[in-house]
Parts: sequence; structure tokens; C-alpha cells
Amino acid sequence: MLPIDRFAWTNRWSSHHPGERMLLAGGLLILTLVLPPVSTAPLVLITMTAATVLGAGVPVSAFIRALAVPAGFLLAGLPFIVLSLDLDGAPSLVVSAEGARMALEVGLRSLAAMSCLVGLSLTTPASELIPWLRRVGVPQAVLEIALLMYRLLFVVAARATAGREAQEARLGYTSFGRSVRSLGLLTAALLSRSLARARRLEIGLAARGFEGELRVLSRPRALSPRRLATAGATLLAVGVGGLSLSQVLA
Repeated sequence: MLPIDRFAWTNRWSSHHPGERMLLAGGLLILTLVLPPVSTAPLVLITMTAATVLGAGVPVSAFIRALAVPAGFLLAGLPFIVLSLDLDGAPSLVVSAEGARMALEVGLRSLAAMSCLVGLSLTTPASELIPWLRRVGVPQAVLEIALLMYRLLFVVAARATAGREAQEARLGYTSFGRSVRSLGLLTAALLSRSLARARRLEIGLAARGFEGELRVLSRPRALSPRRLATAGATLLAVGVGGLSLSQVLA
């Protein structure tokens, strides 16, 4: 079981209705997108981190590890926003003040949005989230693709782990050259086997009379008015705080 999935099933909020977590994470995500990012994004990041770590009981190390991968891709792209190409005379790269401001806003907004998605994934299993999304009207095709990709992630992760362990046992990572070659072979094997696995899954579903809908079992849970009110008050506080800080920073 992947660490994210393990925490999603064992956190303190695992017995709560998924709609309560969707309200908090989705509301914070909307605030991140519509309010000024410089003042609102840090509040969203702090609130989502505190809710996941202190509220749901997920270790802070797990939250940071889950956020680190997408944050790394984000940080790798921000310098290209800061730099601009100056074509006056000889072409050269210059640091633009407008680009720096835009990079700051994009970085803060993206990091806060990613924290909302990471917090939701660490507290809500996909098997509970997808039926709830079906009830609120998300297109069926989108949900089926998401569920199949979620299932295949476990298969790919297990094969990648087994393949790397086999390569390490054969001294495939004792030098830089061998490491590059082993990694290339592992990637190629994973690609071909993943495509073959997906094809077998498609054939198996067709043989079982698949008609465009996968059903999963989920325990019925009631919405808690107290927890909904707490989530709403949190969103209101973050929104008011973000607007107030934006006026102070203006």
C-alpha cells in the first residue's frame, strides 16, 4: 500500500463524511484562485497544513514528502518566468521586475493549491471520494478514468520496486554509468508492461460486461453540522484575513 493511501485510511478523519473534507479543501482551493495570492496563499498553506497534521493526525513529514515532488517541478519552472529575453541589440536574458512579481504570485498560488490537493489525498481514500463525486454530478467518464489510473498506480509502483530491487541485487547501481543504464531499462520495462496491463484490464472489463460504470463499496456516513460549520468558519476567516492583508500590503 502506498503511504498516501495508508494515511488516507488511518487518519483521524477517516470515519467522517468525505463531503466535509471536500468542503474544506475545495473552499480553500477556490479562495486561492480568486483572492490576491500574496496575502491569501500563505494563509491557505498554513490552514491546510494545520488541518491535515493537527486535525487529521497525519505526520508532518508525510505531508512535506507528498508536497515536495510537485513543489520541485514548480520551483524548476519559476526561473523561466523571472527571466525575459531582451532583443534590443544583442539578445540577452535579463531579470524582469514584472516577471519576478508574476513568479512570486504564481509560486504562492500554485503551492497553496497543491497543499489543498495533498491534504485531501492524505485524508480521503479514492474509493470514498469517487462515489461522492458521482453523486454531486461529476461526469462518469472522468471518474472511471480516474479510478482506473488510481488502480494502475499500485501496479506500476509494485513493479518498479520489484524491478529496482532485482537490479540492485545484480549490482546495477554500482556506478553512474550502470545507474543510468539500469534506470533506462527499468523505465522501458515499466512502460511496456503498463501498456500490456492496461490492455488486459480493458479485455477483462469487456468480458465481464462493462457498460461504462465501475461500482465500489462505501460505508454510508452522515454529514456533521458541527464539522460543516467549523469548515465554513475556517473558510470565512481565511477569506477575510486574505482580503485584510491585501489591503495592508497594497
